[in-house]
Amino acid sequence: MKKTLLLLVLTFSHVAFSQKGKEKILVTDMTKIKQVASVSIAPDGKKAIYALRTNESNETDKLDFDYRSHLWLTDFQTVKQLTRGTESVGAATWSADSKQIAFSRNVKGKSQIFLMPLDGGEAFQLTDFKYGASNPQWSPDGSKILFSINVTFSDLLKDSLINPSKKLPSWSIEKAGFKTNDFLKTDKKVKANPNGSIEEIRAYLEKDVEDKKAKVITRLNFQGESTTEPEIRFNLLFVIDAKEGAKPVQLTKGFWSYNGGSWSADSKKIYASSGRDSLQHPDRELNASIVLLNADGSGIKQIIAEKGISYNSATPSPDGKLLIATMSKTDWLGFNQIILASADGSNKTIVTFDRAANNFEWTDDSKFVYFTASSNGGVPVYKLDVQTKKIEKLSDYDTGISSFDISKERILFAKTEVKNPSELYTADLLMKNAVKLSAHNDEWLQNKALSFPEKRVYKNSKGQSVEYWIMKPANFEAGKKYPLLLNMHGGPTAMWGPGEASMWHEFQYFCSQGYGLVYANPRGSGGYGKDFQFSNYQDWGNGPTEDVLAATSDAAKASWVDTSKQVITGGSYAGYLTAWIISHDHRFKAAFAQRGVYELSTFMGEGNAWRLTPNYFGGYPWESNIKPILERESPYTYVDKIKTPFLIKHGENDLRTGVIQSEMMYKSLKIMGKEVEYVRMPGGTHELSRTGNVRQKIDRMLRIYEFFERYIGVK
Repeated sequence: MKKTLLLLVLTFSHVAFSQKGKEKILVTDMTKIKQVASVSIAPDGKKAIYALRTNESNETDKLDFDYRSHLWLTDFQTVKQLTRGTESVGAATWSADSKQIAFSRNVKGKSQIFLMPLDGGEAFQLTDFKYGASNPQWSPDGSKILFSINVTFSDLLKDSLINPSKKLPSWSIEKAGFKTNDFLKTDKKVKANPNGSIEEIRAYLEKDVEDKKAKVITRLNFQGESTTEPEIRFNLLFVIDAKEGAKPVQLTKGFWSYNGGSWSADSKKIYASSGRDSLQHPDRELNASIVLLNADGSGIKQIIAEKGISYNSATPSPDGKLLIATMSKTDWLGFNQIILASADGSNKTIVTFDRAANNFEWTDDSKFVYFTASSNGGVPVYKLDVQTKKIEKLSDYDTGISSFDISKERILFAKTEVKNPSELYTADLLMKNAVKLSAHNDEWLQNKALSFPEKRVYKNSKGQSVEYWIMKPANFEAGKKYPLLLNMHGGPTAMWGPGEASMWHEFQYFCSQGYGLVYANPRGSGGYGKDFQFSNYQDWGNGPTEDVLAATSDAAKASWVDTSKQVITGGSYAGYLTAWIISHDHRFKAAFAQRGVYELSTFMGEGNAWRLTPNYFGGYPWESNIKPILERESPYTYVDKIKTPFLIKHGENDLRTGVIQSEMMYKSLKIMGKEVEYVRMPGGTHELSRTGNVRQKIDRMLRIYEFFERYIGVK
């Protein structure tokens, strides 16, 4: 391992590492966290809606919990709950007169659009679509609601309402042995017969598919998050009058998806993003264009399209003159850039900003655009001056703004910070004079001991500044020695820091259990610009390892760290990095890798994130110049060098990284007689630790703790 020059910089200061409370953060406290989301101010600026996401006890299994989301209303002084019940409610959109909201809610297992008057009337169901309806967007004139449906290939092929002309896709479905799609024109008179003619045999085989006795896969991207998906799904846009009994009108047709629909300022046109080349199979078309269509679905045309570029998030200005969007190259590792253009797509200009921007919000006068971007361990709000193209950062790196909206007078936002995982705030348009409006987490946090991170920066061997944070154990006592946990993020383009919401509970839990903790944003992380994010190209192992181990070595210099009790964990790409590190460095007493990738050649076939292989390593396993790179960069190549006791976890339905990755690692270590244990989570996906089954999330965290305790024993 190369030596690194450590430059100590303290930038996140607190009088103490923990607040005054003495109670531990418990593993079950994750069920108490309430998250503010989907903030939306009414057009009149006098009130706002937001969603509150909670965990509620399951009515039949008291050990488990259900995720819920309900709407809350605020007048910028108080907050009150607006919707209730067992069915969650999606994000709300306002009518032009600020008197009604539209939102989606499940009915008989399908999402449907509801309208709710805010003068005390009951919500009523607007849509009753057999495919469901979601993502409502109220037109600026208040007369109509834009929404989308999601439909499978087979349903679109046979449904005479959404495909009345019975058209076939313009692109080949790539079925072996058939040069055209004509075979899709099935003759309904042919009876299924396993002993009949070739047509009858084909009808029989098709019936097996319909009855779910077989899956026939002809597409490239057939792996979803939790199951194989032989059929492509399409997102189609519809519009409906905002009144009871109205009938929806289909805007987009054909075998192509239209995403991110948004209204023009005059309510006469709709912007969306869609694939650039309609003759390409959707799985192969990585280019996305911005399209414009009339509000009745006519006159659809591409207004911003370019080979090798994906354009998304088109957001028109209130005066109808401009459009802001993102662009990203598709031929390598994509990185969002901001573009400004005329409303018709002309006069396109790239705005210089070395972060990945999202969540655009125009000011009413169309002179400024507010947005967020992950950066340096936080998620600040930024303000773009449309005329000068200058960008101003309005909030700090120590907090995260997960959702926000603006009016003429104020910004309303959901904020994550170390002392509280999520609350609602309001401030002026420069984010000054902030006032906390909600107290959703205050009561259960009141007497908890929290650990506050200390930020440090060092220069690595490439001359890059790498940020990392050290957290002392909660209820820290001077003179005592504590174990040290290195916790690493995945992605590899993720970013952790005090403003990153997903790790709030895990960090605090381990500090409450008497562990010190260090986490870093090594080369390849997001939030530090394009060059830093791409600096792990063909170097997933040694380079990032240098960065995280340098952070660990610095943390271990503290007098309170017991250097004989160091442990390590990480998930996804960080599961990869965990395995890589313990096969090259033996300082850790125990390791836990979660949903990792360990052999890059097989990852090409097993995970739906397979494009990481060609994108990061320059080619495919069968190419003679790439094969040795993949072997060199695969932790599995060094499996016989692993000496650290190792716990490996994978969700059984994880198709982003795939369970064979962990099976290979576990089985090989077991054959060699190493100390290894393997945990499979039934039904678990790659998102298990974030949006998975709550009981399994608790199980996961306890297994990390219990396994480490076998080897270092805090108590």
